[in-house]
Amino acid sequence: MSDERLRETLGRRQVLHAGNYLTFHLDTVRDSDGREHSREVIVHPGGVAAVPLLDDGRVLLVRQYRHAVTEICLELPAGTLDRMADGSLEDPNLAVRRELTEETGYEATDWQTLGSFFTAPGFATEVMHLYLARGLRPVEGYSGPDTDERLDVVALPLAEAVRMAEQGEIRDAKSLVGLFWADRLTA
Repeated sequence: MSDERLRETLGRRQVLHAGNYLTFHLDTVRDSDGREHSREVIVHPGGVAAVPLLDDGRVLLVRQYRHAVTEICLELPAGTLDRMADGSLEDPNLAVRRELTEETGYEATDWQTLGSFFTAPGFATEVMHLYLARGLRPVEGYSGPDTDERLDVVALPLAEAVRMAEQGEIRDAKSLVGLFWADRLTA
């Protein structure tokens, strides 16, 4: 079976909006039969998420309101990769450490890369880099999350968080992937 019949080639790209970190494209693509189709694409710099496990087996999660879904969500600490002055993207290995500290007030001594995945490949370019963080300790002088973030830190036994994910109480994709992955690794 050939992959060539599945591929699409870009014909035209129209930038509909370029925001602070998201860009919206309307692409016209041509399939292998020569037919044209429209594709709406969100260009995203990528993100990081940590599964922070305390020594006692609890996982740190954050509760925060998400405007797009108009709900308070329970999620893993995470964030978007920063764009540097030269246009390059922040190193995910550094970004995840920053995000863990900013959102929870903890830092980790032991980091394990779990992998990366597309969050919504049907319409977005975002790649999420996922890490397991252990050896957690509170950061001295932590003053809370960034001023534009309102969140609560919650520590739950990993088994309880996994149960909540299985029962639909945690619905955020990166958190589902991270919790199930951590559960499998620690079983």
